[in-house]
Amino acid sequence: MITMIAAAAENNALGKDNAMIWHLPDDFKRFKKLTSHHTIIMGRKTFESLDGPLPNRKHIVITRQKNYNPGDHIIVVQSIEEALTYIDTDQNAFIIGGGEIYKLGLDYATHIELTRVHGTFEAEAFFPELDPEKWELLESVFHDTDERHNYSFTYLTYAKR
Repeated sequence: MITMIAAAAENNALGKDNAMIWHLPDDFKRFKKLTSHHTIIMGRKTFESLDGPLPNRKHIVITRQKNYNPGDHIIVVQSIEEALTYIDTDQNAFIIGGGEIYKLGLDYATHIELTRVHGTFEAEAFFPELDPEKWELLESVFHDTDERHNYSFTYLTYAKR
């Protein structure tokens, strides 16, 4: 399985200034639970937006920069196709962004875990539109606003038809 995992607004906004627009602690917990002990594939800007490598995950970074060296234990590749050759025996690798990597990964993904943030936001990076002919919604779980979440959101799980 190759799963794209993202949080995107109703207008598919992902982020601005190489950062997320919202803070959703429960979504972070879900991301950690789903991706821990798996391979995560991301673009260079997404990797650089992290506070260092995420624990208990194999990192693959896609970049056009030939001499990019983010440090030990980080696999650097030039294309999504090359990234997929490093998945090895992982039964569920995750594509975690950003916008360009999601567009490239759409053809390879078998599943999508999308947190739909209810609102529209100004952004520079966007999640691609999903074709309902190609993607089947398997599950939808709503989360309302509360003292820790300024925005309501829905966890959406899709499988490729």
